[in-house]
Amino acid sequence: MKNGNALNGNVAFDWIVGGIRDIPQFFARPIHVINDYRPSDLRADIVAGLNVAVVLTPQAIAYALIAGLPPYMGLYAAVVASIVGSLWGSSYHLQTGPTNAVSLLMFYSLLTVAETGSYEFIVAAGLMAVMVGIIQILVGVAHMGVLVNFVSDSVITGFTAGAGILIAVSQLPHLLRIPVDHVPGVYNILLQIGEGSAGIHPPSLILGLVTLGVMIGVGTIKTGMPITFVGMVVSALVVVTFGLQEQDVVVLGELPRQLPPIANIPILDLELVGKLSTGALAVSAIGLVEAISISRSVAAESGQRIDSNQEFVGQGLSNIFAGLFSGYSCSGSFTRTVVNYSSGGRTAMSGVYAGVWVLVAIMIFGPFASYLPRAGLACVLIVTAWRMVNRVEIARIFRSSNGDTIIMIVTFMATLFLPLEFAVLAGMLVSFAQYLVQSATPRVWPVVPDDNFRYFLAEDERSVCPQLGMIAIEGSLYFGAVHHVENAIRLNSEQHPDQYLLLLRLHLVDKCDVSGIHMLESVVRRYRERNGDVYLVGARPQVVDMMEASGFIQYLGKDNLLSREDAVSHLFHNVLDYGICKYHCNVRVFAECQPIIKSGDIGNSSIAVEVKEYDVDYCSAQDLHSVIGAESGEILVFDVREKDEYKRIRIPGSSNLPITHLMKGIEDVSKDANVYLVCRSGRRSLRAAHMMNTLGYQHVRVLGGGMLGWEAAGYKIIFQR
Repeated sequence: MKNGNALNGNVAFDWIVGGIRDIPQFFARPIHVINDYRPSDLRADIVAGLNVAVVLTPQAIAYALIAGLPPYMGLYAAVVASIVGSLWGSSYHLQTGPTNAVSLLMFYSLLTVAETGSYEFIVAAGLMAVMVGIIQILVGVAHMGVLVNFVSDSVITGFTAGAGILIAVSQLPHLLRIPVDHVPGVYNILLQIGEGSAGIHPPSLILGLVTLGVMIGVGTIKTGMPITFVGMVVSALVVVTFGLQEQDVVVLGELPRQLPPIANIPILDLELVGKLSTGALAVSAIGLVEAISISRSVAAESGQRIDSNQEFVGQGLSNIFAGLFSGYSCSGSFTRTVVNYSSGGRTAMSGVYAGVWVLVAIMIFGPFASYLPRAGLACVLIVTAWRMVNRVEIARIFRSSNGDTIIMIVTFMATLFLPLEFAVLAGMLVSFAQYLVQSATPRVWPVVPDDNFRYFLAEDERSVCPQLGMIAIEGSLYFGAVHHVENAIRLNSEQHPDQYLLLLRLHLVDKCDVSGIHMLESVVRRYRERNGDVYLVGARPQVVDMMEASGFIQYLGKDNLLSREDAVSHLFHNVLDYGICKYHCNVRVFAECQPIIKSGDIGNSSIAVEVKEYDVDYCSAQDLHSVIGAESGEILVFDVREKDEYKRIRIPGSSNLPITHLMKGIEDVSKDANVYLVCRSGRRSLRAAHMMNTLGYQHVRVLGGGMLGWEAAGYKIIFQR
């Protein structure tokens, strides 16, 4: 066991050293981006960045409002995160900035520490962004990107659907201009709206409905239009045209026209850090899953190779800088990433230019925000929320997987009725629980050879060998799975009590720990107590290493560790009781069984293949050998196997005539010729002989047992590797 511990220790040490060695590479990414940049990419990247900025600018304002933050924080986050995420990320096209899911999750997390719109609320948002960034960098530097795989797509689908409903409901007070307390939960918001319905502000409602109608109309007439931008422009024009500010329609107010200022972040406020930690973990997880899934989906189209850990570092740095420069937490946006790619963006610099364009928009169009009505923006966000509910994917999950459906529903319901950070963690826990259940119940099934003895199939209703049981295992033999595997092996033993030998096929086992070794030892001990034994075949190198380090190979015996090519043949010729095969077994499970003359066979030379399916003549290997060696008499020996089989191994003097070409190949053969047919076990020869008999050939014989029978008799064989 010391060797096993040393092996695991070396792996852990190499993993730690590798992570430390890669740290300079992670943070030197901008150097490679700039050094590899070509002047020919400049125009395409600038145009793509401009197109992204057209979508990003209104989204940054809208998503900041979802987070309960001033619009300028969304714009600053868009500028900083887009530049930093592009320079330090792995993807050429991933567009980092404010997103709806992260914004909503942040909003409900921050409600636990401060009141919406307060100075403390804004400061906590910046601190959370820094905390999220640190977590994401640690995940990337530690090469722990695999942890994101435990967040299933069903969690994201359920969360975004629930978040879409929350966003839509949370915007109703702004559309109706009914004051409500920011209490988490759909029910609480709707209850307050119902109680204050008498105070609905008609101008705000009409303005919002006009904005909503224009966006829906534009989106219907011309798909692909930036309807978020259109909605904002239309609502602002309506305010200016009809002077709605004088009718108490709430507007955003002018935005500051300056570079993102450095924020005062209370990083050493451990009490506040503790309160935000749960929310920061949830935002980190959702942000990483969003970013990596989006970058991989676009990379599948572009052909780019994505480094997940580098992408995590890029996301982490973008969040840290966004928090430090008066922004808030960000992630990858699918919409803006697709715009970047479809607009012809070639390198990561397209994201840098997008951030620069947003900064230009802040400087030039900052005063325009004084005409943006809150009711119009509410409708913009309602449309965005509707798009978050992926109805196609939801229907697909319902149709395809009960487990994923449960995960999606649990996450969806938790999003609506639990604190949002716990909803994300609840979905992750359910995903992880499903993974544990699946990994703890690896597939274990008895197998037997197929009719051509080439592959192994599930036992089902097929005949089995009365002496030897064969079981395949797919999965890991670790502490959580060994009980299930051992129970399956025990059940098979109870169903076939006469099988005193067991062959375990381990070619689909990728890992084995100490508990797996103990389980195998228990199985071996139980079979040996019945005067039987256990044999292993196909064990992978890492599994064999563990068996050797633990001493299991010495306990089992090296002779019991067989190769996949000759495992059955070895057991048949050296381990199985031949007397049982000949006198007590009525089935021929293995190819090696075919030459055996069973007690029930008719005639001394009748070497049958299970039951005679056709009325054909057989000859033994000795008969064919005598005929081939005779000087007189003309005979034809046709090997009806495929060409590649024939080339590898054949009987001297035979000719290859695959059964698939038999009809054409015998056109010139006389009906009176003495024909001998050969295949691997006798099955194909049997069918070929029946075909020739129906055509009138009088002297056709089948080599009983085929090549296996010839080889068992000890006659010469030609090999060609």
